[in-house]
Amino acid sequence: MIKIAPSKYRMSFGVGGLLVKESVALAQVCKPDETWPEARERLVAEGISSFPKLASQTRVLREVFDRITHLTDGEREFLLEDADRPEQHALIWLAVCRTYRFVREFAVEVVAERYQSWRFDLGLEVFDRFLAEKAESDQGLAALSPSTRAKVRQVLFRIMRESGLLNDEGKIQTVWLSVRMKALVAETDPADLLIFPGNGERL
Repeated sequence: MIKIAPSKYRMSFGVGGLLVKESVALAQVCKPDETWPEARERLVAEGISSFPKLASQTRVLREVFDRITHLTDGEREFLLEDADRPEQHALIWLAVCRTYRFVREFAVEVVAERYQSWRFDLGLEVFDRFLAEKAESDQGLAALSPSTRAKVRQVLFRIMRESGLLNDEGKIQTVWLSVRMKALVAETDPADLLIFPGNGERL
């Protein structure tokens, strides 16, 4: 049996879209220092009404939990208390990019580069080329089946539309960030602004 080397890319973002509603709900009830098993056990014991199908949605909720743990305390507080809907979407996009290296690299190396070059079209073939290039040095990506590749491509484009990076025509557009949110993001890592078209410059 041929053994496939572990991938440096985690592709489990394919379980769903941006999942803003679920992200906000989990951010409200989960404690910052909890692990997912601890949080799940507590939520089940408490019978949290926000998650009536917790057992059947464990995989999705685990991914959502992992995403929100990549937000700082300040970003999480802003998400729950002061962010408007577009800012909530932008914060969850930030969490997604911090959780999944593949998504972040696509956002920086492809989306940001094309935006700064005034090439706003983002066809599916652009994703396919990017994945093929990354797969040359990552056996985990190279082993993905055609159906899995199509699935993660579909979900990533959905996430980008829901985050406001792509318009209804599939073109890259500027993501407008408030002064406060921009400062919050830059406080942790100014490079994170690159994932929002129009808010950072590649060196």
